[in-house]
Amino acid sequence: MSIEDVPESHLASSGIEQQPSAPGSSGVRIVIYLVVIIAVVLVVWKIYQNQKQTAANSASQALALQNRPVPVQVAAAEQKPMPIFLTALGTVMPYMSVTVKARVSGELEPVKFTEGQQVKQGQTIMVIDPKPYQAALDQAKGTLAHDQALLKNAQAEFARYKALYDAGVTSKEVMQSDEAAQGQYEGAIEADKAAVETAQLQLNWCTIQSPINGKIGLRLVDPGNIITANTTNLVIINQFQPIAVYFTLPEDELPQVLKKLAAEKRLAVDAYDQNDTQKLATGYLLTADNQIDTTTGTGKLKAVFDNKDDALFPNQFVNIHLVMEDRPTALVVPSAAIQTGNQGSYVWIVDHADAQGNGTAKIQPVKVALAEGQVTILDEGLQPGQTVVVDGADRLRPGQSVIASVARQRGGQGAKGQGAGQSGGNPFAAPTAASSTGSPAGSGKQDKRNKQ
Repeated sequence: MSIEDVPESHLASSGIEQQPSAPGSSGVRIVIYLVVIIAVVLVVWKIYQNQKQTAANSASQALALQNRPVPVQVAAAEQKPMPIFLTALGTVMPYMSVTVKARVSGELEPVKFTEGQQVKQGQTIMVIDPKPYQAALDQAKGTLAHDQALLKNAQAEFARYKALYDAGVTSKEVMQSDEAAQGQYEGAIEADKAAVETAQLQLNWCTIQSPINGKIGLRLVDPGNIITANTTNLVIINQFQPIAVYFTLPEDELPQVLKKLAAEKRLAVDAYDQNDTQKLATGYLLTADNQIDTTTGTGKLKAVFDNKDDALFPNQFVNIHLVMEDRPTALVVPSAAIQTGNQGSYVWIVDHADAQGNGTAKIQPVKVALAEGQVTILDEGLQPGQTVVVDGADRLRPGQSVIASVARQRGGQGAKGQGAGQSGGNPFAAPTAASSTGSPAGSGKQDKRNKQ
């Protein structure tokens, strides 16, 4: 039996309430579902449109950034004289060094020099009490005079007995005895003369003279001390002018150095400070050692410097530039312009630049000869006057528009004479004749040669 067939009284008595029927409720739910679906679709579409617009804006901005000129700093490739050299670490040593010792014993009198003074060869610097040696000399002279007197008497005796022997008055043995006595005195006189010379020499040694020209150091013994002969160090004298620098080169570089040295007899050598930026002195290569150190595989060489301004000091460490060749027309660019990629070494050049520096970046392969500090010598790839990018290359791509400005001058070696460092210069002007102004020999530091 269905609920519709049950009487209302029975439904009322059973506690079941009769619900009114709603024939339009299913249609309302469908409308609600449609509204929700449309709202979701609208939200999704809006999000999609926003993302699409954002992507379009980003692409537009990226395109605008790509088309925007990139600011870079440039320098001009130059053709100028450049030295080719080998580098090494050297130690400054005195050309001659003497540790002064006394050759006689005695009391040291007040010194005749000021510590740190320049002294000349033969100049008196110290005196040892000469009185004992003067007395020994006087004694030796007295002995010599005594023996000379005895010799004179023996000669007179010999002359008398010889005359008597010739007259047949005396025997031959007496004459020969007087002749032998004369010879003994002559030998004694020779010994006395040697004793006088020895005493005179020791007296002279009481006066200590500088054996070389040089700078005297701090005294090691004060006046009043008793000096022992050939034992006590008194003072050290070092020769500064000229002065020597010892340095080493790998054994595979020695043949070319020795060949050049034999052909030219003298190779220029420049000494730089520890930072390898400031040139201290210019000298020449004197010689190389006669053997290679087997523990290091290097050969020792000696260079000599005039050192007129005392720029070099004993035991000072310096960077040595041994000039092997001077290229009168070397093509030079700043080392910062050299880039390395899969295709090898290259530079970014600014092509079609106007007077304001607006141009287009372009990759230009180059062949590097060698790098010398802040400059690099090229064998090929550029022409004098072409502008290369030295700062800002990491933001470039081929065909990129750029706004170029002249790079500031950098101090230190290898920067002299570079057009990139000339304040107010215009690297975008038409190339002119190669500059004849260049770095002095050895003004750049050589890095390793680029083996092509």
